[in-house]
Amino acid sequence: MAALEGRERAAYVRRMFGRIARRYDLMNRLMTFGQDRRWRRYVVAQADLPAQGRLLDVATGTGDIAFETLRQRPAAEVVGVDFATEMMRVGQARPGGERVRWINADALTLPFRSASFDAVTSGYLMRNVADVPGAFREQMRVVRPGGKVIALDTSPPPRNLLRPFILFHLRVVIPLLGRLVAGDPSAYTYLPESTQAFKTPEELAAIMREVGLVDVRYRRFMFGTMAVHVGTRPEESV
Repeated sequence: MAALEGRERAAYVRRMFGRIARRYDLMNRLMTFGQDRRWRRYVVAQADLPAQGRLLDVATGTGDIAFETLRQRPAAEVVGVDFATEMMRVGQARPGGERVRWINADALTLPFRSASFDAVTSGYLMRNVADVPGAFREQMRVVRPGGKVIALDTSPPPRNLLRPFILFHLRVVIPLLGRLVAGDPSAYTYLPESTQAFKTPEELAAIMREVGLVDVRYRRFMFGTMAVHVGTRPEESV
């Protein structure tokens, strides 16, 4: 399933997230031992958003990054975009859901004018999108010159002494949790598979540089299995 490409992959991912929407947040807490909240706080801090700035959260899902942005910047304008409608419906029903502007759209064709946001974030988008460079190009297009593009995503387990334990967690523990908690073991088989097949942090950083982002950097979390990448849209040349 992780090997699906193009429209077939997009359709599968949309259906999958629709099925697991109501248990998605709980599963994230269980799979990451609650550490995912810390990563999202870090993502929003890296956005360096002005007090009344505009932030776009792509693949917003149930809105975790969007809500964290409003916690750190209560006066900000936050727009959440996702092509999985069921995920956004769960987010809309959360306390404060009316403070986020929810839009159903594809990450590869964002329905916004160029340079219309102060920062763009995404959580677990790049591992699932059909065109990683295209997604970064769209995010760079809609962020203002000097604005940040920040991506939180999984990384293949590093080749170290912890690798066997990490693989056991990915291949055995997560599908079991998916069966017991979400009632959908196939979705939580796809997610670990897509993690192992995804780009390394170095490869993802190289793609960001190739599309034109500058000052690209990343930080690893959770024994190297998560990474937050940050890049900046260059200032316009005079």
